[in-house]
Amino acid sequence: MYKTFYNLKRNPFEITPDPSFLFATKRHNEALAALYYGVRRRKGFVVLTGEVGTGKTLLVRCLLQILTRANVAFAYVFNSRLNSMEFLQYVVADFGLAATGKSKSELLLGLAGYVISRSQKNLTTVLVVDEAHHLSTDVLEEIRLLTNLESPQEKLLQILLIGQPELDEKLDCDNLRQLKQRIALRSHLGPLELDETGSYIYRRLQLAGSTTPEHIFPMDAILEIHRHSRGFPRLINTLCENGLIHAYAKQSEAVTPDIIEEIAEDFRLNITHRSPSNHVIGDEPVPDVQQAARTLLDLYAHLRESQPERTELSTFTRTGKHEPYI
Repeated sequence: MYKTFYNLKRNPFEITPDPSFLFATKRHNEALAALYYGVRRRKGFVVLTGEVGTGKTLLVRCLLQILTRANVAFAYVFNSRLNSMEFLQYVVADFGLAATGKSKSELLLGLAGYVISRSQKNLTTVLVVDEAHHLSTDVLEEIRLLTNLESPQEKLLQILLIGQPELDEKLDCDNLRQLKQRIALRSHLGPLELDETGSYIYRRLQLAGSTTPEHIFPMDAILEIHRHSRGFPRLINTLCENGLIHAYAKQSEAVTPDIIEEIAEDFRLNITHRSPSNHVIGDEPVPDVQQAARTLLDLYAHLRESQPERTELSTFTRTGKHEPYI
């Protein structure tokens, strides 16, 4: 609704990963080059990690476009919450092979035949797993075993694992050390710097048709966007998209810092996320549990003080098999 007002031909800040809007920082270029090199040189395992909203899926979409033009066959797993059998069925089906009603051995034989057949024609075959940090240890081991499809010179199936930093933590586990040792290339995406944030926003506006992007988002607004987004492209898009909507509603030619501040509050971007606490870390109870224990002890002491002295021992007498002590 704001496109005409700001002389735009398309929405510049959609959340969906559109390869035409790729803003290639040095880190993104290096990561894309590592993925492509790993595939074309048939290195086997390549890993890309990055925090939520850093552009991993967008980079993968760009790579898949390149692979399609290069006649590279690929299976793309975008939902990794699968068990070993479901994972194999999905991969085989995505390669266009029959998977329904097949046993595990039949799935593996079919996949092996497909990969070997393509290799004999000097064609490359790739398995791309997005959200790989959700993969179970069993599935990761199953993926490792797939790399046993190899010739004396090269790996026949190229595997790209894309995920959040938790993937690195999983791969550091001792029971996955064989997989970790097979990784040929690794890349990591981080958030944008302040100057990159400004260039990112202006580049998207230019691609959307704006000739004066700095008038729509002046530098003081860019500073607020970077502060609240911490340089994560997905959050930058959210702030900018809503900034344009709010500014249009006010018939303002520019998105102001006050508008960005208001949007950040609406989206609760100032809230610090806490990881769920475990009951025990090693042999030490966590602070929440310690506090609960202290509260219970205080309550118990209060109850004891309030009881007449002659009935103190009866407090702990069990009157039945399943009665509580207190």
